[in-house]
Amino acid sequence: MGTAPQLTPRIDPRHACFRLAVRRSRIHRYGVYAEESIPANRKVIEYTGERINRREAKRRDQSAFTYLFSVDAYWTLDGLVGGSGAEIINHSCDPNLISRVMKGHVLYMSLREICEGEELTVDYNFASSADKTSCSCGAAGCRGVIEQRRR
Repeated sequence: MGTAPQLTPRIDPRHACFRLAVRRSRIHRYGVYAEESIPANRKVIEYTGERINRREAKRRDQSAFTYLFSVDAYWTLDGLVGGSGAEIINHSCDPNLISRVMKGHVLYMSLREICEGEELTVDYNFASSADKTSCSCGAAGCRGVIEQRRR
């Protein structure tokens, strides 16, 4: 299958377009921080990992910490195996990044200018479900949960 799981959080510079660092986060465990200013509307990092099918993704989703990103209805990337460091980026209800799936690749793009030292965040866009995951992003408009509100 893929390579061994990455145990120490790190940024793979082959997939990052700017200088980024992993540090402790007030949001959750570790986070990714800009080591330089990042302009708006730029590719920041590609989310990489082992490409697995949905059956394997469901099996792996049972562990304490998961780094799964659904690419489409069949394929999922497991950032724990071969991840670029993008899997460490935390959720925020008011994110500075957005994810874009392009030709099977997951790219994190800047929504606005990101200042040096600022933590990178993305809205995980979890589907609304019975099981709610508490959010601790601290944003002024925080939903209180990571899942999207039903419309």
